[in-house]
Amino acid sequence: MRTYHLQIVSLLMKMIFHIKSGMYLLMLMGKTFIFTIKHDKGVKPGYMGFNVIQRKQGLLSIDQEIRVEPYNPDPQRQLISSIVIEADFLQKKSSTTEQFNTDQMSMAFKEQFMRHGFSVRQPLVFKFQDKKTLSLVVREIEGSDPEALAAGRKSEPHKLDFGVIQPNSSIIFEKSEGSFLILTGKAKARSSHTSLFSADWDFEKMGIGGLDEQFIQILRRAFASRVFPPEVVEHLGVKHVKGILLYGPPGTGKTLMARQIGKMLNAREPKIVNGPEILDKYVGESEANVRRLFAEAEEEEKRMGPNSGLHIIIFDEIDAICKQRGSVAGNTGVNDTVVNQLLSKIDGVEQLNNILVIGMTNRKDMMDDALLRPGRLEIQVEISLPDENGRLDILKIKTSKMREHNKLDADVDLAELASLTKNFSGAELEGLVKAASSSALKRYIHLGKKIEVDPNAIDKIKITRSDFIYSLENDVKPALGSSDEVLEKFIERGIINWGATKELLEKGMMFVKQARSPETSNRLCLLIEGAPTAGTSALAAYLSKNSDFPFTKVINSREMVGFTEASKCLKINRLFDDAYRSELSCIFMNDLEQLMGYSPIGPRYQSLVLDAMYSLLSSSPPKGRKLMVICTSKRRSVLEELGLLSVFTAVIRVPFIARVEDVQMVLEESGAMSSDEIDAVVRHLSHGRIFVGVKKLLGLLDTMRVMKGVDSRKRVAAFTNLLEDEGIFVPEL
Repeated sequence: MRTYHLQIVSLLMKMIFHIKSGMYLLMLMGKTFIFTIKHDKGVKPGYMGFNVIQRKQGLLSIDQEIRVEPYNPDPQRQLISSIVIEADFLQKKSSTTEQFNTDQMSMAFKEQFMRHGFSVRQPLVFKFQDKKTLSLVVREIEGSDPEALAAGRKSEPHKLDFGVIQPNSSIIFEKSEGSFLILTGKAKARSSHTSLFSADWDFEKMGIGGLDEQFIQILRRAFASRVFPPEVVEHLGVKHVKGILLYGPPGTGKTLMARQIGKMLNAREPKIVNGPEILDKYVGESEANVRRLFAEAEEEEKRMGPNSGLHIIIFDEIDAICKQRGSVAGNTGVNDTVVNQLLSKIDGVEQLNNILVIGMTNRKDMMDDALLRPGRLEIQVEISLPDENGRLDILKIKTSKMREHNKLDADVDLAELASLTKNFSGAELEGLVKAASSSALKRYIHLGKKIEVDPNAIDKIKITRSDFIYSLENDVKPALGSSDEVLEKFIERGIINWGATKELLEKGMMFVKQARSPETSNRLCLLIEGAPTAGTSALAAYLSKNSDFPFTKVINSREMVGFTEASKCLKINRLFDDAYRSELSCIFMNDLEQLMGYSPIGPRYQSLVLDAMYSLLSSSPPKGRKLMVICTSKRRSVLEELGLLSVFTAVIRVPFIARVEDVQMVLEESGAMSSDEIDAVVRHLSHGRIFVGVKKLLGLLDTMRVMKGVDSRKRVAAFTNLLEDEGIFVPEL
């Protein structure tokens, strides 16, 4: 120990010699330093010894003359209630990844420094157990009023420049900035656990409409454990959630939500990667690209342990690199090795606990199952189509600037638009707002020899209700909406009213009402069967169109000409998957036998499409979804033989017209013939038997439409001859 000469007056010399070990000494050198002193026989009288840390603090040199005075702390005001100490390794080169338990450090510190006095910014050395020697700096001291505590009154803590450690003092450690020291336990400063969420984060300003429930689910599952200090999770013995999969139809806000999660968290800048960017033509580069994404997180995990910051990696279109292993043709196996590499990084032998992988896809069915188990992408949240309240939220967000600058006309009712935009995704709602804006801007563009813009447009422009309605009808259609144009083709002749029509419609609409009811099963399969030209397709299309289900799609064999059976199965399955994303869905499957490619030739029949039909028609949609499937068939007996008839909830038979009165009703409603001509046809048909489908009858009436101007008797004769030639009418002998 080096010694330093003290040059002091004789009175002070006597006082110094009477100070006992453990008392406090005030050293004056232009600056004030307070130290706890201890008697040592190795130090000559009139001299004091300082350690290296104290010499650096006081800028002391050998044989320097200093002035000292005794110091007695105020027992009422200078007792430490809590002290915050910043810690680091004394020698940087001897740093280790071993964890230091702050609770044990606090107990050891009190044992070594009980009744010692400490000043703010005072450095000291601390030897903790058999671990590395630490360099400490006092950052903050708080004291309390002992008289108030003794009297049972609340004592407000107050800041101290100097205080004395007591048995009940709270010792709080925090690591120095840039230190590799890993602290665990409860006796850590609050500042050592950085808040997970950014200070300026505001849920309302995130711009995610209609996804409140999904967002809360993600916060509860993925971030609940990360809000607390690491030692809390350590005591529970659990690992943080390391993966989230957002799946759903395109345009529903998956990418937006992932980006906003990255913004709201007080974490490293998120790495956003498109799935195809990972793949590389060179051997091993694809796997190396995956390793590079996790390199920073690995380095920080080794250096800081549980105190490591959160690293977010966002994979857009993750299905591009994470397909089922063994499903990709070729002998390179690149896809499989990329999946293996990703699995090992997320949850391998040397698993990381400071990462959050967010994957996004609209093809969850294509992903490898191993990625979806707990410990990997374990939180799977469906980002589905917004409901009416969600659509209203999105419209409010997308029109906020318009309303802020008074560009939205008073006749625009966003609640009305929300009700009219069933099955619109968030992207399609944004497209609707853009289209309405374009419609409004068009009014201020004058087309002539030159394109001229109204110079006062900025003051006059208003987006009106008619702009939105026009765009809704002409510009923007939901991808998962209703196939109105296709349905219209099936009922282009309309629904002709004849004897059985009313009963068929009432029965059909009763099943539609049953499918909508929340009290019934979430799946209803209706079969409408009848002979060819009986009008089964028109009735099915009418029920589908008037069901008013937001998702209504048609599966028609004409759209699958040239498809293999496997291709047909994939297309039909995809349509059912889309239907499950809507709360109310209706699928119209026209002519089942044709869809299956049924052929009566041969004693045995097997079809992949038949297997797919049986599976899809007998499966129920997810909870909270309602699905109605309306199928038509020209051969009920075939469905019965194939075992497909049992999957239907109900069967409606569409009969042929067999009464003259019904023929008369069809002729009158079609408007193809005059009343005199109809009477003549009816008189002729009353002398025989008729058996015809309504579709066939309407087709024959088209012949009458092209014979306008021909004599009525010839028209009647031509029509009755057609009926006889087709075998529809058999006159009495």
